[in-house]
Amino acid sequence: MPQSLVKNYIHLVFSTRSRVYTIDEAIQPELFRYIAGICANNECNPVQIGGHTNHVHALFLLSKKMALVKVVEEIKAHSSKWIKTKGDAYQNVYWQNGYGAFSVNPFEVDIVVAYIKNQKEHHRKKTFEEEYKAFLDKYCMAYDERYVWD
Repeated sequence: MPQSLVKNYIHLVFSTRSRVYTIDEAIQPELFRYIAGICANNECNPVQIGGHTNHVHALFLLSKKMALVKVVEEIKAHSSKWIKTKGDAYQNVYWQNGYGAFSVNPFEVDIVVAYIKNQKEHHRKKTFEEEYKAFLDKYCMAYDERYVWD
């Protein structure tokens, strides 16, 4: 086959170190746009970026030219450096070491987009830790809870 055709939707989730509430509502829109730009610069079409005060959700199409680990490294490294330029309130924003990345069925992209857009309301009922463990369980991922959190 002479042509490489790839369509992998990825739902990336990562938190601030120790899940500290350092991503306030004032910086969120700009941070999410910045992360979308990082995705685009790495040929990973951003679909929806969002999150809450202690974590980020990024839904994007993974480039056929990029390994997932490299894209995550780019997103976390560049956004961490960028947010620290936004004032004293953001000097202590650090990302956790790990991340969760989940494949998304193309027919369920709209569901994930709505989920990401509704983070503020969603987290009135459920903590990030509860949300993240639910993702791990939904995707039948084996994990040792001692190593899930920083």
